[in-house]
Amino acid sequence: MVIKVFLATSSGSTAIKKKQQDVVAFLEALKVEYAQLDIACNEQNRMWMRQNVPEEKKPSNGIPLPPQIFNEESYCGDYETFFDAKEDNAVYSFLGLAAPPGSKEAMQADEEQHIVENGTHADESNEEGAADDSIGHAEEDGEQEEEDLQSEDEEEADVEEEGEEFLEETREEVAE
Repeated sequence: MVIKVFLATSSGSTAIKKKQQDVVAFLEALKVEYAQLDIACNEQNRMWMRQNVPEEKKPSNGIPLPPQIFNEESYCGDYETFFDAKEDNAVYSFLGLAAPPGSKEAMQADEEQHIVENGTHADESNEEGAADDSIGHAEEDGEQEEEDLQSEDEEEADVEEEGEEFLEETREEVAE
């Protein structure tokens, strides 16, 4: 599956340019395979994008602005929904992709799967010895969670740094 990002390479709006750069830089940092489709120079791309953005997602004037993001033919969203997914660590699900193992999003999904409806973990039992065992496990879990958070923070910092480097390089290229 290829992610399609509809952009306007010759946009006069700095806000649109920044949004486009943000999306592209983040996809690059995550190493997500994507294709940039220019709507400024290619009428077919522009018409396809306009026809395939759902009516409820179009602005009041009916003309969606770039960037617009699709997974093949399936509409993912615009910059605002991408940004929200990024803030919620849910970019892979936003894009309709499986989160890679070890990613923050995959770890959150695994954690959610282990919790049953009443708020307890699926592997907890109600046997007499369970309470004593859970105290020791809670301490171990707390230490592991702290290590995991440190690891996640380091990964996030690396992704942000890569994205910022990419943005800076892109800005330098555009300035030339």
